[in-house]
Amino acid sequence: MGVTMPVIFRYQGFKYFFYSNEGNPLEPAHVHVRAAGKEAKFWLSPEVSLARNDGFDARTIRVLLEVTERHRQVMEDAWHDYFA
Repeated sequence: MGVTMPVIFRYQGFKYFFYSNEGNPLEPAHVHVRAAGKEAKFWLSPEVSLARNDGFDARTIRVLLEVTERHRQVMEDAWHDYFA
């Protein structure tokens, strides 16, 4: 079975998703954000925080962090529904 990338949220051209094979054992809840060949990873708990940034500038990361915080519950619910 191949790796899928369920998209759980979109914001102004940014795609929030996770990989269907997030590790063994499963990593803590997080999302990846991708746009224009760049990608970032945000942990969702215990609080939203940047795990990795591959190409976004600091201003964009701040915006993505705010959006992630604002929609955290939707993202956590999607994570737990998928991996339950």
